[in-house]
Amino acid sequence: MNRLALFGALGLAMVAGAVSQAGAQAAAGDPVRGKSVYARCAACHDLNTGATRLGPSLKGVIGRTSGTSPNFNYSQALKDKAVVWNAATLDQFLAGPAKYVPGNRMAFPPLANPQDRADLIAFLDQSAH
Repeated sequence: MNRLALFGALGLAMVAGAVSQAGAQAAAGDPVRGKSVYARCAACHDLNTGATRLGPSLKGVIGRTSGTSPNFNYSQALKDKAVVWNAATLDQFLAGPAKYVPGNRMAFPPLANPQDRADLIAFLDQSAH
């Protein structure tokens, strides 16, 4: 391999590494930005007091099994799903609530932007502590 090809390959590897690192940082989620994404949820979901609104409280949602928050009448579909909410399951649900849990009653459109979902999940996780 000549020097020009070698330097070209090293440059590509460095760029690929930088892109990969930036992607990992983006996927991690920004809880500060997630607070502004949560504003879309706040009309229906409480986060601080545990109060039930149009939707169940999201206080302590990470680690909770779907359909189990007290004082909320969940759809049978969400009860039957019995999924433990974590970063991966919340991401799938928020990307398409009706697709992930067919028959659930949440009338909120999917959060199509993966970064919005990651940021929201980071905020929910941070708020649980």
